[in-house]
Amino acid sequence: MLTILLSAIFAGIVAVLVTVAIEKWGGIVGGVLGTLPTTIVPAAIGMYVEAGSEDLATSMSLIPFWMLLNALFVASWVVYPRINKDVTLVKMIFVSLSFWTVLAILMTISLSEALNHISERNVGIAGLVCLVGLGLWMTWIPVNAPKGKNPVTKYVLVMRGLAAATAIGIAVYFSGMGMPIIAGLAAVFPAIFLTTMVALWMAQGSDVPTGAAGPMMLGGSSVAMYSLIAPWALPEYGIYAGSAICWIVSVLLTSLPAYSWLSWRKLQLTQH
Repeated sequence: MLTILLSAIFAGIVAVLVTVAIEKWGGIVGGVLGTLPTTIVPAAIGMYVEAGSEDLATSMSLIPFWMLLNALFVASWVVYPRINKDVTLVKMIFVSLSFWTVLAILMTISLSEALNHISERNVGIAGLVCLVGLGLWMTWIPVNAPKGKNPVTKYVLVMRGLAAATAIGIAVYFSGMGMPIIAGLAAVFPAIFLTTMVALWMAQGSDVPTGAAGPMMLGGSSVAMYSLIAPWALPEYGIYAGSAICWIVSVLLTSLPAYSWLSWRKLQLTQH
């Protein structure tokens, strides 16, 4: 129970900081910062402590595909307003969550079957490749990613933190109950993405969250990379050193290249 509580509290704090980062530094910097491996850290530790290395490996192997699912969720916040110019925030929330739920059901069925025929590591690598490919495609032509002009209210920040904390707490709980696939899905429930979009839309209008969508999708590959390293690093080096290794390697291999790519594409656009 203590593991679940600590994981949830840490995730909630991180979720609040992410919104502030996007609001302060704009979509590119904030989007990448907002998708650094954060809530996955307590989630992975909690799963390992509660369920052991075998269930951790199963849960983590599916994280790249769950992050791909979240990337598609974020993409809906870019695509749907272009189709429906008069979309309201309430309608956008309903459409995006409905889209996520349908895809989550289909992907859960497909991935459960895939694990019977393909190794967990290969499934994870395939998910990472798909996620990076989608992120590069969505950020090939940059959209305006402005900083926020109005502060996000404390009420919205608190609700965002509670949503993220609840999602991670449930994930660790399911892991301890011996349901690693459901735990992995719960760990990446788009609480952070949803509350980011809602909080910024309410405070700044639709431009700021839409501008952060592409960078958040590409930056999310760092979480996928973390999940591929964790099943090896945590049992081998322990929860503290292992988590540090996962975080540093994933940032070096994904977050920094993502920032460089986004900056380069923005520069290319301004020069033309």
